[in-house]
Amino acid sequence: MNNILKRTLLPSLMAASLAGVTLVPAKPAAADDQVLRDAGIGAVTNVVTGAVRGKGNVLNNAVRGGVTGAAVNGANGLRNTRNRRNRSVVQDVGVGAGTSAVTGVITGNRKDTLGNAVDGAAVGAAIHLLTNGK
Repeated sequence: MNNILKRTLLPSLMAASLAGVTLVPAKPAAADDQVLRDAGIGAVTNVVTGAVRGKGNVLNNAVRGGVTGAAVNGANGLRNTRNRRNRSVVQDVGVGAGTSAVTGVITGNRKDTLGNAVDGAAVGAAIHLLTNGK
């Protein structure tokens, strides 16, 4: 009985699952280009500030800067173009400093929280200068 069920049900089950997989339309994975831009600016800025201060490794600084850049972008509204055009430098620097300090604690750089906040403030200022009004 077991072999009969395997021979009759498995081929039809496999055919149905393959048809379902190929016929279901897939939405391509696409990220918001402004988020990627700001994350890239943040990563580069944080790597440079970390190198100038002589703190942290390149990968850790890049991760912290990327997260900070994405947070600054999110604070300005991911979809609201009015908020993007009227950005506040104080908000960008503040969000950058806070996010970088928290991300530094999460990634294990607990000894230099003030330095992480300074790096994040630089990221927020760089994003503000490079993308204000775009």
